[in-house]
Amino acid sequence: MRKIFVFMMTSLDGYYAGPNDEIDWHNVDDEFNVFAAEQLDEVDTLLFGRITYEGMASWWSTDMAKEEDPIITEKMNSISKIVVSTTLESADWNNSRLVKGDFAEIARLKQEPGKDIAIFGSSVLAAGLLRAGLLDEVRTMVAPVVLGGGKSFLGSLGERAGLELLKTRTFACGNVLMYHRPV
Repeated sequence: MRKIFVFMMTSLDGYYAGPNDEIDWHNVDDEFNVFAAEQLDEVDTLLFGRITYEGMASWWSTDMAKEEDPIITEKMNSISKIVVSTTLESADWNNSRLVKGDFAEIARLKQEPGKDIAIFGSSVLAAGLLRAGLLDEVRTMVAPVVLGGGKSFLGSLGERAGLELLKTRTFACGNVLMYHRPV
């Protein structure tokens, strides 16, 4: 069975975006870029909620993205993408399709052969999949910054969820990556 994991960069105080949706505090360097490419090699499908999908599509399909990060841009544009939304009318980014229903389609997708499935961002989607028992791993990269407010990672879960720490990785820039499994 395929695994679904979420990857999110957060501040030390647990926010994935600042009060005005800013992510200019993300701590990204060459080591992170190598990690990002390796993580993309683990998957053959990306899941997004509408907001993250629109942001990713608007960036990764640009010439500027190709110039700044050609390896990740190629992977992001070629990999299969599913956007889960009740409001989006179409999914036009390369290799994308829209899922409008409940999580039954995602549950079926997990049963199909293939590589793992990743959620990058999309905190509300990740919380919903965690609540539904479909999220297998939470990868949280904590950047060495305190925002003092913003949007809480998995804050929309609305209930307690136990997680077991599987492993950690420390990056030279000060980021700490934690891998957790729901229990």
